[in-house]
Amino acid sequence: MSSYIFNLIKQGEHQQLDFKFEISDSRKIARTLAAFANTDGGKLLIGVKDNGKIAGVRSDEEYYMLEGASSMYCKPEVKFRVISWKIEGKTVLEVDVEKNENEKHYCQDESGKWLIYVRVADQNILASTMLLRFWKMQKQEKPIFIKYSRSEKILIDYLHENKEISISKFCKIAQITNKTAEDVILNLMVLQMIDIKFDETKTVYFLANR
Repeated sequence: MSSYIFNLIKQGEHQQLDFKFEISDSRKIARTLAAFANTDGGKLLIGVKDNGKIAGVRSDEEYYMLEGASSMYCKPEVKFRVISWKIEGKTVLEVDVEKNENEKHYCQDESGKWLIYVRVADQNILASTMLLRFWKMQKQEKPIFIKYSRSEKILIDYLHENKEISISKFCKIAQITNKTAEDVILNLMVLQMIDIKFDETKTVYFLANR
């Protein structure tokens, strides 16, 4: 069965897989747990170095730190399952986190602030303001009525010819304010016509299901 873990390690870290040599900071582990739950779910392998080498853990201590990370630094608490594997005589913990379809998980940072993180590629990133607004609009479940105005037409036409667009670019080509641009895009996101993509440096929008 060790081949299962080695096959996971061969994938390298990605949106639904993260390696941790050890748990030395409960807040950082809480961030990973919450980011997985807020995005697509994922697996955390504890006792594996970033380069994929098996290091092993002291399973009891690591498990209690996992529990503490979730109960103390996540709101609401992130549910997870743990399987202990013996690989090359060392213990590796496989932590499985499912996507939470019903609510988002906040994490407490060092200053005491509660923030929302999402998983983007192999990084845990603060959710953008636009994503937070989008989630809020989705939760309200209010009907969205939009008028297919000049701004919407400019945006859709541009995205038919180009892969993506930023808020600032949309403002420039449509000659509208930042607030108007955000509102137009958010309405189209709720209607599942536009999707969002971001990393630590930029946020862009593209046609959904293109």
